Amino acid sequence: MKLIKEYINNIIEGDCIEIMKEIPDSSVDLIFADPPYNLQLRNELIRPNMTKVDAVDDEWDKFNSFEDYDKFSEQWLKECRRILKKTGTFWVIGSYHNIFRVGKIMHDLGFWILNDVVWIKSNPMPNFKGVRFTNAHETLIWASKDDKSKGYTFDYNLMKNHNQNKQMRSDWYFPICNGGERLRDKFGKKIHNTQKPLALLERIVLSTSKEGDVVLDPFAGTGTTAFAAKKYGRNYIMIEKEGKYIPVIENRLKELQNSLFKINEKTDLYAKS
Repeated sequence: MKLIKEYINNIIEGDCIEIMKEIPDSSVDLIFADPPYNLQLRNELIRPNMTKVDAVDDEWDKFNSFEDYDKFSEQWLKECRRILKKTGTFWVIGSYHNIFRVGKIMHDLGFWILNDVVWIKSNPMPNFKGVRFTNAHETLIWASKDDKSKGYTFDYNLMKNHNQNKQMRSDWYFPICNGGERLRDKFGKKIHNTQKPLALLERIVLSTSKEGDVVLDPFAGTGTTAFAAKKYGRNYIMIEKEGKYIPVIENRLKELQNSLFKINEKTDLYAKS
């Protein structure tokens, strides 16, 4: 088993379950997980104007059965709990397709649920067939390692300051990624179907970690968690199975580093003037 310092501020390509098995016990301060949702899409989604919706149809989101999905969930959740510090906390996000299954497994493994948070999308995708309510939210579960965990980070005052001096509630309003925030390739196609908004990860990182903490994301995707962690002085460990996303994460972090350098350079100039 490697030392935790060998993983810090690295992007690791591979299966998160196998990689996490090599991470030492109780060594990570904060975990954010955005796992496959197992959306079970069976048919194409068509808009009223007969254009096709670019839905989540990636192979990494497909499982043969609920039993297979539950087995996968139990394996990665078990490793997350093992490497989480007693003073650390864990976040997982999901939709109605998977979050209740994940929550049940978390209970069974011994996680202690602190809050469920609803991310309410100000610009959700419509229900094009008109046969259900528009799905306008996703659910996050925030938990500690067990019911005896004490001393975990929650910056109550900062969250209150961010909320017009009122207690931060568990209903969070953020738009889904679009416009300039949505990462696209040179042909204008979305790089990742389930990219999460930076504002969501910033709130998680700021509220439940401290500067210098180690933040792990076992399903790194486009690296939004690493971006938020680095922006606010945290360390990160990113694990991503799909190699095509690794350069995307590296490029985002390089751009952030350049922007932070320019900010610091300006600050130094002001200080000298």
